[in-house]
Amino acid sequence: MAVAGAGPGLEASDGMQAFTLPDFYLPYPARLNPHLERARAHSEEWARQMGMLDAPTPDGGLVWDADRLAKMDYALMCAYTHPDCDGPALDLVTDWYVWVFFFDDDFLEQYKYSRDLKGAKAYLDRLELFMTDEPPEVTNAGEAGLKDLWQRTVPSMSEGWRRRFVTSTHNLMVESLWELDNIDRGRIANPIEYIQMRRKVGGAPWSANLVEYAVGAEVPDQLAGTRQIQVLTDTFADAVHLRNDLFSYQREVQEEGENSNAVLVFERFLDLPTQEAAELVNDLLTSRLQQFENTALTEVPALLADQAVPPHEQAGVAAYVKGLQDWQAGGHEWHARSSRYMNEGAAANSALSGPTGLGTSSGRLSFAPGIKGKARQHAHLPHQPVGPLPVPELYMPFPIRMSPHLDAAREYSVGWAREMGMLDGSVWNERRYRGLDLAHCASMIHSDATPEQLYLSTDWLTWGTYGDDYYPVFFGATRNIPAAKHLTDRLSLFMPLDAGETPPPSNPLERGLADLWQRTAGPMSERYRGAFRKSVEDMVQSWVWELWNQAQHRIPDPVDYVEMRRRTFGSDMTMSLARLAHADVLPPELFRNRVLHELDTAAQDYACFLNDLFSYQKEIEYEGELHNMVLVVENFLGAPRTEAADVVAKLMRARMEQFEHILANDLPNLFEDLELSGPAREALLAHADHLKNWMSGILEWHRKCVRYTEPELRRNRFPGLEALGLAVG
Repeated sequence: MAVAGAGPGLEASDGMQAFTLPDFYLPYPARLNPHLERARAHSEEWARQMGMLDAPTPDGGLVWDADRLAKMDYALMCAYTHPDCDGPALDLVTDWYVWVFFFDDDFLEQYKYSRDLKGAKAYLDRLELFMTDEPPEVTNAGEAGLKDLWQRTVPSMSEGWRRRFVTSTHNLMVESLWELDNIDRGRIANPIEYIQMRRKVGGAPWSANLVEYAVGAEVPDQLAGTRQIQVLTDTFADAVHLRNDLFSYQREVQEEGENSNAVLVFERFLDLPTQEAAELVNDLLTSRLQQFENTALTEVPALLADQAVPPHEQAGVAAYVKGLQDWQAGGHEWHARSSRYMNEGAAANSALSGPTGLGTSSGRLSFAPGIKGKARQHAHLPHQPVGPLPVPELYMPFPIRMSPHLDAAREYSVGWAREMGMLDGSVWNERRYRGLDLAHCASMIHSDATPEQLYLSTDWLTWGTYGDDYYPVFFGATRNIPAAKHLTDRLSLFMPLDAGETPPPSNPLERGLADLWQRTAGPMSERYRGAFRKSVEDMVQSWVWELWNQAQHRIPDPVDYVEMRRRTFGSDMTMSLARLAHADVLPPELFRNRVLHELDTAAQDYACFLNDLFSYQKEIEYEGELHNMVLVVENFLGAPRTEAADVVAKLMRARMEQFEHILANDLPNLFEDLELSGPAREALLAHADHLKNWMSGILEWHRKCVRYTEPELRRNRFPGLEALGLAVG
């Protein structure tokens, strides 16, 4: 909980370390801000004025005293992580960290030990009021500190930055209840859940917001929500948290009984010894740092050019990137030197050890840990004969339901695809499309749909699958990313928010989307139109991301792959269609709630991964693809494909069990916390039932569809021969 889990607690044990720290990838030099002593003196006086040095604990002690604050030395941490800001800025940033660590420890004393969830929620709800223009009267040191910091910080920042900072501050405070609940249940998160939730409770996105303040340059508001900038923030956060988990394992897991630590998560999920789990966490840390670099050096410049960002805003983005790099380097140095952590030998090998002075810092950088992974990431040979992949036994607790309108939808969909020009042989012909049998999939996903609703659902599946096949055929082999981007940008023109006129379509993708948008968006409110259009845009933009990786011949980073796979699969789009039935009682923003976000992403990952299991031979051998979860796990773990497939199946089971856990525990609590009405509760339960049908239906479709069978793959390898009536096999 709190920033990087680095809040004070028991000092590190004097006994043997839990494991030997791995060799870290350290691509940036650590530097020290010259205003350190000023910040030290200021932060102690500020903490005293806010009442943090005499705040009581329930047992009659103190949360902090002056000696304890001095030993923690947050000014030193901030001087490492913000080496270039001036004295007043360093003072303010240090005060923010003093506050957040005090909040962490005070919350621990007041609510975490006692498991007082109700009291914790009331405390957190009130604390948020101090990030407003009219805060209530202060009643404790945490409130006093937040009120003072908010009033000193926000006048110099934009409205967009304030919104982002409020969100990240809310997350690190409120989502700490997730950790508290898991401790109470003795529950250890699965790896995907852990990475997602650690970003919120760990606080590194909050730190990234403060980087903007410290470097004196904000990320432009129109760029802050783009995938590229979000990846920079997320990779920064993941690296900060994974590093902290390595250094703090002994204190958190062995001494304090915490269960929110990546090393422990990997130990339990993969049944590994602690040392091997720690090495694997470090491999993921390295991969996230290299994903940061790849995004910063390749995707961000393209984004700035595409959006014609003016030079002064480009400079702001560059300053933000450099600020995040400085934080990574300084954060590692802090961990290596702090007495709070398990760091034997780390300081001796840190970036500030050895010779100092001008021109010597580059000699202390450590690139070796990243070389092996990066080489393996780019060394895959495409089109290797792999043969059919045995699909492991898959956990599916929900039954299949089928629409009675399946046969009618099958015939209708063939006519629609033909009318849109999708069966001209360039991507599909009629035989191939009938073999896809997407009406079968739609009939299980939307088993209760009317005939017209089922036709619309089948057409959207047809359009999305056609687009997924269209981009590699027309742009993949030639690596023609500019042409792909041009088409992607044009597709938005066929989804006008006013549901009005569109340009004349020039290909089947545009023609199909124009037809579908008029049929779908017409009945929608404008608010839902915007959300639905974004889900479609995210999907088509993710197809360009795949082309980008193919052009670099780069197997994706595991976390980036999981998060982008939800988009390439069209998960948000199909789920958005299902939500239309409840648009009158469920506002779109409700689905940003942590419980519903985790419910949706757990279902999405299950479906995406099962597709990767069934499509492995098609993608790896026949298409030369790099985007497959089995291949990603093979590459990351250095494991044979059958072992990688078993890991993927285990991840699917873990996500399904998390889905069931949310239904049984978190969803009922959400009803009470938000005081939802009867119709809203019924709508959310109906949404959960749809997700059950969505997962079970997609699994059954994969088991029955010919698309991934070897005879069909051979037949489709040379479609021109089939068109000439020649046998293929």
